[in-house]
Amino acid sequence: MKDDRSISVIIPAINEEASIGKVIADIPQWVDEIIVVDNGSTDKTVAVAQAHGARVIYEAERGYGAACLAGIAARDHHDIVVFLDGDYSDYPEEMPVLVDPIIAGEADLVIGSRVAGRAEKGALTPQAIFGNWLSCKLMRLFWGVRYTDLGPFRAIHEEALTSLGMRDRNYGWTVEMQIKAAQRGLREREIPVRYRKRIGQSKISGTIRGVVGAGTKILATIFLSAIDWHLRNKRPLKSKLRSEEIIKR
Repeated sequence: MKDDRSISVIIPAINEEASIGKVIADIPQWVDEIIVVDNGSTDKTVAVAQAHGARVIYEAERGYGAACLAGIAARDHHDIVVFLDGDYSDYPEEMPVLVDPIIAGEADLVIGSRVAGRAEKGALTPQAIFGNWLSCKLMRLFWGVRYTDLGPFRAIHEEALTSLGMRDRNYGWTVEMQIKAAQRGLREREIPVRYRKRIGQSKISGTIRGVVGAGTKILATIFLSAIDWHLRNKRPLKSKLRSEEIIKR
């Protein structure tokens, strides 16, 4: 618990035995609950996570979104939910900068921006950089929100998360959350965070299939959401730009 707010951390993982222990060890001690969602590991990910004190649940359906949804369903109902990758590319010790604006009542959703922060050389692939740039430009065009990244390291208030009704079960999870937050008028904020090369090979940017699949799904999510938003609200897709602050540390 931090400043009288309880906090859950959800970590999707597939074959992260070399990194998951490091991730859990660097999570601040004030976190109330750590859930590792095993998404079909064939190595010792589960045993290592349990040895480091995490609660492990299983999600048979492969997909980042499916794992996140399973973690949400299994968690205790704490005030803030933090999502974190299991490959040790994020810096878990930076969690305070994500949760503090929510605790202070200044934001509902806080995204750790690798683009605005300090990314280790080679940690973000060229395709990831371009995909982030394009996705953020489109979201700004359609909903008037200023994002720089679709970073997986993020924190959200429990009530805000419930209000979003998250559904995506694979590559579109992060962009769906940001789009729905914009549509519902949540208070969004980006915070620069550090980012390093992951341990092991990425399941997305490390394969051609992953890159194509992720890119296609993310763009489809953006365009289909924009069309649906336009039809339901009967107004132009481009809305008045809302300037969202990027906090510099």
